[in-house]
Amino acid sequence: MAAQQRLDIRQGQSLVMTPQLQQAIKLLQLSNIELAEFVAAEIESNPLLERGEAEDPSGDLEEIGQEPARREELSLQGEASEAAARDAIDAPESDLYEAGTGSDAALPANAASGPSATTDWSTVGAGSTHGEDYDFESTLTSEKNLHAHLHEQLSLSGLPPAQRLIATRLIDDTDDAGYCQADLSDIAAALGTELSLVEDTLDACQQFDPTGVMARSLSECLALQLAERNRLDPAMQVLVQNLDEVARHDVKELSELCGVDRDDVADMLAEIRELNPRPGSSFSGETTIAVAPDVFVRELPNGMFVVELNSETLPRVLMDKAYYAEVSALKMPEKEREFISECAANATWLIKSLDQRARTILKVASEIVRQQDAFFAHGIAHLRPLNLKQIADAIDMHESTVSRVTSNKYMATPRGLFELKYFFSAAIPSTGGGDAHSAEAVRHRISQLIAEEGSNILSDDKIVDILTEFGIDIARRTVAKYRESLNIPSSVQRRRQLRARA
Repeated sequence: MAAQQRLDIRQGQSLVMTPQLQQAIKLLQLSNIELAEFVAAEIESNPLLERGEAEDPSGDLEEIGQEPARREELSLQGEASEAAARDAIDAPESDLYEAGTGSDAALPANAASGPSATTDWSTVGAGSTHGEDYDFESTLTSEKNLHAHLHEQLSLSGLPPAQRLIATRLIDDTDDAGYCQADLSDIAAALGTELSLVEDTLDACQQFDPTGVMARSLSECLALQLAERNRLDPAMQVLVQNLDEVARHDVKELSELCGVDRDDVADMLAEIRELNPRPGSSFSGETTIAVAPDVFVRELPNGMFVVELNSETLPRVLMDKAYYAEVSALKMPEKEREFISECAANATWLIKSLDQRARTILKVASEIVRQQDAFFAHGIAHLRPLNLKQIADAIDMHESTVSRVTSNKYMATPRGLFELKYFFSAAIPSTGGGDAHSAEAVRHRISQLIAEEGSNILSDDKIVDILTEFGIDIARRTVAKYRESLNIPSSVQRRRQLRARA
């Protein structure tokens, strides 16, 4: 049969991921810090975009409209109230994956996407009284870190120039916990000096403040602190050299190794507990960025719960329509006209994407609060099993959309700050065939049981028996896994700790 070419017409369906749709999906999974950086980059590259101000008197700017998606009120007073709250929810909106979501009606002119912190800089430093926006902390000097503290002491140490050069290398190789991670042989070879000189220099640096700094191991760190207290006797030297036995609270073995009785070992262990295993921790390291919640949950006096977006973390994006109209009226090459049109389309889509992102986050967070009403009303012991599919089915969205929304998003509640993924927990079956128990709630109950055990140490099997009495069907190996995830030692180790404290 001879090969031949022909044209056929076929009809089919396919999901086309346009660049705009990809951008909307990307925005959904960004944290508030990443979103602010993304919007700043867009404003830098798009001449039609502007950052919003507190007020816009000109009336020529169009901004994301979030007022319809600011808050939802929920009643957590039982099933009847919960059903009433569900009836109050707005009709389900279009899924993010459907192109063209968000109508122009949702984008009123001059609508505010969120507050913008403004400061009257004309009054700062001019001798006038500072307003409420004046940030006094921003004028303070930064805290001294460990490396700066050590270099300052080095400059006053009086060491010879050669040793000061070596000490500089040793300090630079000291981590934030205060431990020297340098290989002394490598430093000696790199600087062309004797290993003994490097060791002598390290000995001198280990006399710096704080005590125990620039040690090469935990044993050496503790030994330096004990020596400073004049408590590094032969028995104590043996003790700090056998920290594995100390961690196991094996008092009998330690007694034999140190050549002292059990009472002396207990006193020595008490002294060890007073030492600082991380001498550099008291100094500031890298700047810690506080987590800013994306959603607030507040309880009202009438028992209702309000779910609100954190408008402080929402960037204010404006499109300058007057400038766009002015530029479009000019005569320009076709290439430049296409660029302006593309900028206008991107600006409009970004505004709609930010609006849809805010609505989607609020919708998912509100449904989480509904599903976990017992947690908000009574605490962690009442956390229910929950998965992405339950939320997705309830709000008519795809599981992947819910997964993106709950990634790197945080909820501030009356019970603390939680990542949205915290409320998703595996199910532990019930012995009586009733409602399943949340794995997180079971883990919390295990922690409580061990915290309240006192002198009656509970084995994992005994914990299983107690949980079974509460209607929780759980295996011993699951109890052991949860206990280890909580960094709780075994019953044998807890008994040793109890005897050591006695």
